Amino acid sequence: MHLDPRSLIAMAGFMSAMMAVVLLFMRRNYPANIHGLDYWAAGPVLWLVSTVLFSARGELPDFLTMVVANEALLLGAIVYYLGSRRFLGHGGGWALWGSVAAASALVFTWLTYFAPNYALRVAIFTVLMAALYCAHLRFLYRRGDKGFPMRLVQVVLALHILVLMARFASVIWGNAGSDLMEPSLYQTIYVGAYVLTVLMLSIGAILMATDRVRNELEYLANHDSLTQALNRRAVMQLCQEELERARRHGGGPSILMLDLDHFKRVNDTLGHQHGDAVLAHFAACARSALRREDRLGRYGGEEFLVLLPHTDARAADHVAQRIHTLLQAGHLLDCQLSIGLTSWRGPVDTLEAMLGRADAALYQAKDQGRNQTCAV
Repeated sequence: MHLDPRSLIAMAGFMSAMMAVVLLFMRRNYPANIHGLDYWAAGPVLWLVSTVLFSARGELPDFLTMVVANEALLLGAIVYYLGSRRFLGHGGGWALWGSVAAASALVFTWLTYFAPNYALRVAIFTVLMAALYCAHLRFLYRRGDKGFPMRLVQVVLALHILVLMARFASVIWGNAGSDLMEPSLYQTIYVGAYVLTVLMLSIGAILMATDRVRNELEYLANHDSLTQALNRRAVMQLCQEELERARRHGGGPSILMLDLDHFKRVNDTLGHQHGDAVLAHFAACARSALRREDRLGRYGGEEFLVLLPHTDARAADHVAQRIHTLLQAGHLLDCQLSIGLTSWRGPVDTLEAMLGRADAALYQAKDQGRNQTCAV
């Protein structure tokens, strides 16, 4: 006994409608910089149109229930793929896949009215969908992140490609049947897989967008909006975690305390707006001098802190000199930099003690003429 394909298609239509409502709501209420939501919302709408037309087979003209229904299904998958491209910051795609959709409409019309051939129509449609899903999967694998939402969509696409390959094989073996609504094991598997794919791709889009918003909120909560450096709370937390790691495994960190010399003079003579630009430019210079594992935080005002994990005093001094060199090369309005340096002294050392030593080293650098690095 096989499930009625018409019932499965109706289920797909219901889920498409629900997912379309959710995605349209997200498009309206999520930040404008979350691109692709409009395309992702259009996908379920087109899939809904497709399911309604498929369900009306025998009641509406074949052009609507065969040609237009298949085109709506194909276009839904296309706009979903284009939505993923835009979500990851890539445009394009319409020229190629729009041409494919237009050409396929002509072919489906020919195979419906002028040279009726259900098996060939199924084979061509299956190949087109498989090629589209392969392109989508390849794009996400190469351009996407490794988070769960992205991986979920990739798995769904890969599984549906396997279903499409099996459907193509059934056509080659002569088991495609004569109509989509014909109750058979092959049709049940194919339509059932379509139902699950509609649901899971929509859920994947929702999760990807939500994950992006969560990441952006975390970034805003942990970073200074002017300099894009970590804020004081976040960098202090990282320092504490690094000290705890060092107590367990050894190889403690070094800390640099950075302060722009005579920064108040910049604000007083050129204005606070210019001073903000100087801070932002300085932070960019400092970041470019750091290693991948190092972290820059804004400690307060024109004072910054650099966490150098698993770094001794000698290596930390090299980093400090690199910051000095890049700052001078950047011609930052003749601003100079004083740096206080301290390194971990063993398991009994605390963050408060390290910060106190770094601050003392910074004041020592200023007392000795500024624009230099001192270590304590």
